[in-house]
Amino acid sequence: MAQQEDEWFSTWFDSPYYHILYNNRNTQEAQAFMDRLLAYLHPKPHNKILDLACGKGRYSVYLNQKGFEVTGIDLSRKSIAYAKQFKDEHLHFDVHDMRQVYKPEYFDFILNLFTSFGYFDTETENVVALAATAKSLKPGGKLVIDFMNTDKVIDNLVAEEEKSVHGINFRITRGVENGFIVKTIHFSDEGKEYEFVERVRALREEDFEEYFKMIQLRLVEVFGDYHLNPFDLAKSDRVIFVLKK
Repeated sequence: MAQQEDEWFSTWFDSPYYHILYNNRNTQEAQAFMDRLLAYLHPKPHNKILDLACGKGRYSVYLNQKGFEVTGIDLSRKSIAYAKQFKDEHLHFDVHDMRQVYKPEYFDFILNLFTSFGYFDTETENVVALAATAKSLKPGGKLVIDFMNTDKVIDNLVAEEEKSVHGINFRITRGVENGFIVKTIHFSDEGKEYEFVERVRALREEDFEEYFKMIQLRLVEVFGDYHLNPFDLAKSDRVIFVLKK
């Protein structure tokens, strides 16, 4: 599938400002989540893990340090160029669009973490991306998708916010438009004005379950947070699906 020029994620994730705005993300919390996930999934040392939409690869590196064969893929060329400094014979990185099959029936586990899904303009593309992902799993392999609890996010949406990071004043507005949670980010730097938009489809548990039926993956478990407590629609911050091929 050809990448559209106007897909917001292909420019924003490649921008240095994306990494400035989100530079305070909690690495320790994320690594603790990874540890719990590994304890739950029980991968064997020879198992192959795909970090799908890996960004700059920090969690691919962490998984590799735990002794696993890891590949990180992402659409952002700049992020992958950065991640490649960490590669070794058991850690690989590649620029790839998740709407296309990467390596058929190659991976034992595929991890799609920290709301790295739902960016595409159409529902069809979401299904295409999941079908392509499923094809990269070995029979019996598992896919983990970690998404926001959309209803809770919408209920707690902060409509306007200002954030100063590294001397740049980011003006952020949020809303729900045509089935997407939309965040608009305005700022100026060195005399230039910038605007970026993040659009994530407001997918709910039942939407994902429909997708999973279409691509014939079996839903094994649904967690509601990074401590792997059961999903609760009213209380959970996340919705974390574990699927088996």
